[in-house]
Amino acid sequence: MAGSSSSVAAMDVEEGVKFGLAELSKSVPGGSTEENLPPVTPSPGFDLESYISNYTGRTRAYRLKHIALWCPTLQEEALRMLLHEVQTGQNVQLYKDALELCRDKLGPPEKLRDQAWIDRVQENNDKTLEKLEVDLCQHKLNSIKEKVRMGHNDLGHHHYNVGSLNEALKCYVRTRDYGTTTKHQTDMCLNIIKVGIEMGNYSHVVNYINKAEQATEQLEGSVVGKLRAASGLAHLDSSKYKQAALKFVSMKFEVTEQQDNNRPVTKNIHPDDLAFNQVIAPQDIAIYGGLCALATFDRSELSAKVIDDVAFKQFLELVPDMRELIFDFYGSRYSSCLALMDKIKGDVSLDMYLGKHVETLYDNIRSRALIQYFTPYASVKMPLMAQAFSTTVEDLQKELAQLIMKKEIKARIDSHNKIVFASHADQEAATYSSALQMGLEYEKRTAALLLRADLIKNDLCIRAQRGMGPPRGDPRDEDWGPFGVSVFLGWGRLLAILTARALLLEGVWGWADTADLRYIRSVSLPGGLGGAARHGVGGVRSSALGAPCRATPLDSV
Repeated sequence: MAGSSSSVAAMDVEEGVKFGLAELSKSVPGGSTEENLPPVTPSPGFDLESYISNYTGRTRAYRLKHIALWCPTLQEEALRMLLHEVQTGQNVQLYKDALELCRDKLGPPEKLRDQAWIDRVQENNDKTLEKLEVDLCQHKLNSIKEKVRMGHNDLGHHHYNVGSLNEALKCYVRTRDYGTTTKHQTDMCLNIIKVGIEMGNYSHVVNYINKAEQATEQLEGSVVGKLRAASGLAHLDSSKYKQAALKFVSMKFEVTEQQDNNRPVTKNIHPDDLAFNQVIAPQDIAIYGGLCALATFDRSELSAKVIDDVAFKQFLELVPDMRELIFDFYGSRYSSCLALMDKIKGDVSLDMYLGKHVETLYDNIRSRALIQYFTPYASVKMPLMAQAFSTTVEDLQKELAQLIMKKEIKARIDSHNKIVFASHADQEAATYSSALQMGLEYEKRTAALLLRADLIKNDLCIRAQRGMGPPRGDPRDEDWGPFGVSVFLGWGRLLAILTARALLLEGVWGWADTADLRYIRSVSLPGGLGGAARHGVGGVRSSALGAPCRATPLDSV
């Protein structure tokens, strides 16, 4: 009997989760729609009422709905709190969705349905909408920009409260043409960001975060904190965990610059000043930032931006388990670190923004812990390593094999003796290769220097005619060509390069040391390039262009 009752309960949980997933994809922002995720079991000390008290606004209803869908042990309590929460607002559609979600859980929807409340709220919503539209038309007729802006804002707030997010977004966008101060533009951006997060439209969120950050005046600390938190959520949604971590842990902003050393002065954002509880709480900043940082930061970044950062420490103090987890990871106390991770896993999995990323983040954190543990050693016994990570040798071997295949660890596994050996590069071969490369570079530079010295010694200076180069006095008149030869730009540069190349081909080292150097008076090149060279070296049988040239020895004149 016990086995049959447990199987029936498991089937009910599975059916409830599948039904909830369909509803979740429609109305819960940030919720996961993957049907293969298992139900979540929170920690024994999890208090739903205390958890939900950290939030304000409609996010309370969304979070209760998410918990009711994914946590069978808290489902009934969450649904009761959800029904009570939605009846404190003006969103009739959300109330109807909650009734459908309560089907066969708290009783038939017909008995739970409060039709009088629905009619009363719907009537009030219609009257309020009509009044706000009339007021807005009157303000437009009076042509008072501030009144029109406030009218669009009030209309947007009403649409947001009743759940018409698309209409609310349109109203907030229209306030852009009537804003006259930086605060007006910032308020517009924050309203659109809030609606965009609820709609799951993070492209709008990122766009208006950038617009708010381009304000000409200094933004307040609470505004900066909200923009950083919203940007972190956008990166988290797209699985860019390092960018999300950088946003969540950067809870400080520049105020001004000192006059003496021109260094920026930063001010910390206190958790009480964040005032973004209608989206996420300060505790969420600590959890999101801590997990994303552990999964992506190296030791130096973790120390500078998380552990030693005074601003983010204020948020970590709100979640002691996360603070201890980070310190244990940094201190290489992996057994206690992994135990704390398992302890808070159920609680963080109930978060509607972080829940679908928990498994990936936990896998990344564990992989980084394995890499960090193995890096200082040349060889490690797997039984000792398995004991440090509270796992079996077989499971540890599989994890290490995956890391080796991903080339995150350079090692070899001795499966027979259960030892992992580090694969270090051959230092002797690397040293010889580096020395050989340095020798080749030295030989190349020495040959170039010797060629330059011979050209200067033999007064080889190629100059272009006045009509072929830049005018006299032009700063481009002279330039250093290859190997330090002074040449004119234009045809002069071309002839310098080609002549030097020809000398190399003719064996410059053979005649440079001979005593009977013969000078030529002129070199005539075909193709209209005659007279471009004034000095040359006797014995050159072909021009730089590969065509025959006519040389006149000095002693025959």
